[in-house]
Amino acid sequence: QVQLVESGGGLVTTGGSLRLSCAASGRIFSMTAMGWYRQAPGKEREAVAVVMSDGNKMYAESVNGRFHISRDDAKNTMYLQINSLKPKDTDVYYCNQKGCSEAGPLDLCMKDYDSWGQGTQVTVSS
Repeated sequence: QVQLVESGGGLVTTGGSLRLSCAASGRIFSMTAMGWYRQAPGKEREAVAVVMSDGNKMYAESVNGRFHISRDDAKNTMYLQINSLKPKDTDVYYCNQKGCSEAGPLDLCMKDYDSWGQGTQVTVSS
């Protein structure tokens, strides 16, 4: 089982920056995609940034240019640099990783995983 632990959230003023981290541990054979999502109370969880196994990155239109996703494969850690924070960015941020945890003959995946972190609160004051 793959576990994800987020860190780096906090309280900042409008225009400030934060760097969120998501550390993965457990048995990982290959990763398909990693991403950051956010959710406000009573609302659906939305994707803000995703990085694919080939390095391709995608961002939600509302954060494009302000959020930057990156990963350090040697450390099994993903990051989200958030700049020019706005009050509407206030949410709980979750990281997610999908991939294969066990492979069999010919490297065919025997067990997929789809793991979520516990969330980290980001609060932006006006």
